[in-house]
Parts: sequence; C-alpha cells; structure tokens
Amino acid sequence: MKSSESWYIIKISTQTCKIVSSKSASEDDREIIEKWGPFNSKEEAISRRIGLIRTGKCQPV
Repeated sequence: MKSSESWYIIKISTQTCKIVSSKSASEDDREIIEKWGPFNSKEEAISRRIGLIRTGKCQPV
C-alpha cells in the first residue's frame, strides 16, 4: 500500500526535530524554526533526521 502523503522534518524552539505529515506541517506554528522536506516516506524522513542530529542541526529527543 503506497501513500501519497508527504513528510517533513520541523525544528521547534526547543532545538529538537519532529517528523510530521504534510497536513501538520502546513499549519502555521510560531514554534517552527526550520523545516526540511518534503520526503516521500516517513522512513526517508527518519533517516534524514538522523543526519541532521549527527551534523548538530537538531538535538535528539
């Protein structure tokens, strides 16, 4: 089963990054500092988030 939903990584004011669907990412949230994406799958977004943590752009949860 293939989903057409896109995924984003958002960095919030606590410097942590969350993975959210395109529906959630489109909401205007003042806590969002940075946003990466869209990604085709949640798995791809997870692997990109790991890279962002390793490079110091995000803090682990």
